[in-house]
Amino acid sequence: MDFRDNVNFYDDGFTSLKRPLQAVILAGGRGTRLAPLTDNRPKPMVEILGKPFLEYQIEQLREQGFSKVLLLLGYLPGVVQDYFGNGSRWGIEIDYSISAVEDETARRLKLAEAFLDPHFLLLYCDNYWPMEIDKMWLRYRQANVPAMITVYSNKDGYTRNSVRVDDDGFVVVYDKTCTNPGLQGVEISYAIMAKSVLNLVPDENVLLEESLYPALAKRRQLASYISDHRYYSVGALHRLPLTEAFFTRTPTVFLDRDGVLNLRPPRADYVRTPDQFQWLPGAKEALRLLKQAGYRVVVVSNQAGIGRGIMTESSLGEIHSRMSDQAAQAGGKIDAVYYCPHAWETGCACRKPKAGLLFQAQKDLHLDLTHTPFIGDDERDQEASEAAGCGFHMVTEEDSLLKIVQRMVLQHD
Repeated sequence: MDFRDNVNFYDDGFTSLKRPLQAVILAGGRGTRLAPLTDNRPKPMVEILGKPFLEYQIEQLREQGFSKVLLLLGYLPGVVQDYFGNGSRWGIEIDYSISAVEDETARRLKLAEAFLDPHFLLLYCDNYWPMEIDKMWLRYRQANVPAMITVYSNKDGYTRNSVRVDDDGFVVVYDKTCTNPGLQGVEISYAIMAKSVLNLVPDENVLLEESLYPALAKRRQLASYISDHRYYSVGALHRLPLTEAFFTRTPTVFLDRDGVLNLRPPRADYVRTPDQFQWLPGAKEALRLLKQAGYRVVVVSNQAGIGRGIMTESSLGEIHSRMSDQAAQAGGKIDAVYYCPHAWETGCACRKPKAGLLFQAQKDLHLDLTHTPFIGDDERDQEASEAAGCGFHMVTEEDSLLKIVQRMVLQHD
């Protein structure tokens, strides 16, 4: 059933199906949890590595093809306006809607209704998540609902859960208090919505998260875009060190092992001892070039031989220890190794083509996977990279690891 059969959304321009070019950022609160940093500046102007957090968001929006930003301000608006002006320095148009500091999120958005496009992206000013807007827009169109929120799966217990999502990806419970049983993810905004959803928002000074989202969830008109990629925040003081680590953005590359670094064994066979590990021509030279260019190297590998009882994790550790030692002797470095020990039929989340290993490395190393390339040699590697949002390079007989790395290093310089 089309959502317009249930609610009066006929005037929202949904039929045009054009991806949004406007982003709206809620940035009006006092940011009391960040005191004393927010005593003389609003939360989005707290600096991370010498730059306001909001600037990272603005840059991301420009990179994702947004042409205009509407900032909904309240607390110390002049600090934001003086810094960003009309946005020309960032190649994006910035406008402002200023209301009372006491205004809650729903009221702040409704007061700006006249300035909203038919569809827009809504962000919180204190969260950063590596979005891929084209994938999000496709999901939104397929869901055929007036609003979609981004949900961090929160499998690592990073924060408190606030939503429950059904098997089809629709939000069935939205609970800002995070007390409802069975919650299994946290809403981080990065929401796509039709302007006409504001028809459901009362005139009172209320929160978007307590008025609009629960109402849409009850109608089964709130879709979710679920991500295992951790988001980063300036919402509280204890989040700042992780956020700084994320925005340090140390260049990092994922490498598959067999067929990329070493000679791939026959199907259903495995490298079982260090002596059986045979480097491919140019692989150690590629590792040396990566180290010289400042890249971290993270190896991700399926090792079902452990789950099948053909080899042990201890023997695999010996193989990887020798691999790392030989890489170092050649002037390279392998910074981390992630492997899936499970058998083919286990159905685990870490065996490629699933992306569990990449997401685990993301959390451990605070990576932005949309800026972390993956070099592999088969379709499973490529599928895992696509699921994680990584760029992918395929090793072939004609295009070795060394050739790919030489191009990558040249572009990086």
